Amino acid sequence: MARIAGVDIPNDKRVVVSLQYIYGIGEPTAKQILKAAKVSEDTRVKNLTEDELGRIRSEISKVKVEGDLRREVALNIKRLMEIGCYRGIRHRKGLPVRGQNTRNNSRTRKGPRHTIANHKK
Repeated sequence: MARIAGVDIPNDKRVVVSLQYIYGIGEPTAKQILKAAKVSEDTRVKNLTEDELGRIRSEISKVKVEGDLRREVALNIKRLMEIGCYRGIRHRKGLPVRGQNTRNNSRTRKGPRHTIANHKK
């Protein structure tokens, strides 16, 4: 397995797909990185030369990924919670932040249902 940005990327997949295993790199960014590094998208990771891997690593170093990106996102959420804005309060309460309906849905954010005794609608 090739190791890029502290992440082991799968050997048997195409490079454009394998790069997406790195946090902060999606399909468009992966294609942009490969184009700048002059590497074919259809190449499998196991067929990459050390020179090509080096060029890919140097291009990825220009993009904010993994630990730095996770830290930045966490600090942004923490800042929202500290200033007490609406989005920060929603984060603090564990409710949907972007205006979704919470009466029937939002089980992902709210967690499993908690039954309340003697409470029927």
